[in-house]
Amino acid sequence: MFGFDTAVISGVEKTIQELFQLTPFWQGFTISSALIGTVIGALVSGIPADKYGRKPILFITASLFAISAIASALVTNLPLFIIFRFIGGLAIGASSVIAPMYISEISPAGVRGRMTALFQFNVITGILLAYVSNYLLRDFGGADSWRWMLGVGSAPAVVFFFLLFLVPESPRFLIKAGKTDAARLILQRSDVEHIEEEITEIKKSMDLVKEKLFSRRFIKPISIAFLVAMFNQLSGINAILYYAPRIFELSGVSVADAYLQPVLIGVTNAIFTMLGLVIIDKVGRKKLLIVGSIGMTVCLGLVARAFYQQDFTGYGMLIFLMGYIMFFAFSTGAVIWVLISEVFPNSVRGQGQSLGSFTHWFFATIITFLFPVVVGDSAIGGGYAFTFFAVMMILQAIVVWKYFPETKGRTLEDISEELVGK
Repeated sequence: MFGFDTAVISGVEKTIQELFQLTPFWQGFTISSALIGTVIGALVSGIPADKYGRKPILFITASLFAISAIASALVTNLPLFIIFRFIGGLAIGASSVIAPMYISEISPAGVRGRMTALFQFNVITGILLAYVSNYLLRDFGGADSWRWMLGVGSAPAVVFFFLLFLVPESPRFLIKAGKTDAARLILQRSDVEHIEEEITEIKKSMDLVKEKLFSRRFIKPISIAFLVAMFNQLSGINAILYYAPRIFELSGVSVADAYLQPVLIGVTNAIFTMLGLVIIDKVGRKKLLIVGSIGMTVCLGLVARAFYQQDFTGYGMLIFLMGYIMFFAFSTGAVIWVLISEVFPNSVRGQGQSLGSFTHWFFATIITFLFPVVVGDSAIGGGYAFTFFAVMMILQAIVVWKYFPETKGRTLEDISEELVGK
């Protein structure tokens, strides 16, 4: 649902612009309205997740996804469209906080990176399904095809809601709530070795840290979460996901191809996210980020060059963007939610996850809002945008190399001790 709701708007954004006769400014605001919701959803969801548990908040997100999909498809005016897209954004923001946090807390250390990266793979699967759905429904219902594109998202939302009855609560939350016996049963089901030692370590980490998130001792995990989330979006990924058909139309392809080529990008994204999922616990988070940053820099630079020279012959643009997606998927795409969920101690993980997710969606909102303003209908504007993204990836490689820790194969409590101290 996170992935589907993120990418489905790419198929309707131009129709929405024509239907409501939007200027570039209002087009950017309308499309980014969901992202404004993600910022708020990410910011506020961590506190109730720490107080009431991870599972109740996931039920709420499932309900919001369903409401947003159905209502966005039925609206007849712009203000209501913005409101219900905003509601869907609340669900995306909350799920981006709670789901990876839940997965990291329920997974054994040896496979935690792979399990948390599986969340990202499912996000990518949702994005791919959105592109395929948009392509198949582009002529369905005539002028109302955009309503079908948005409305089909209600079906997986309902399935998500009922499947949540099958999952247990986070064992770390249960220990925090004093329900150690229940947590022990879940740790057994999760194949955690040395369960009693694990329970002792979890209790100790919660007893040791009493401060609020924004205190001096948490500077390093806060800065790591902020930087990995910021650079994830300054790579330009959401601009490409939200405006893929528009980007391809600027390069001169037909409308049908403008809807089909994003499907190829979605397939590439899924394949290489799976690669990242397989190797993240072997190669490590840091190496993946550095290699991916270098590859993205090259591909983004080639896209910018094509826009500057207006050289769109052959399949160069598609190849460059697929290359970019390849490097993004197995690096920052696979690492972001893993790293954010790992660097904070148990007692403030919900707040820390909210901070990282808030940062991610804050910069996503800015990029999504400004991209149509910068690019407009001009190829040269595309050159400016992709040059900026390429420079940001150079900076990411340097920052990761100099500052980020390696967390593979270590327990959450060991990582906290290194970054925060005893």
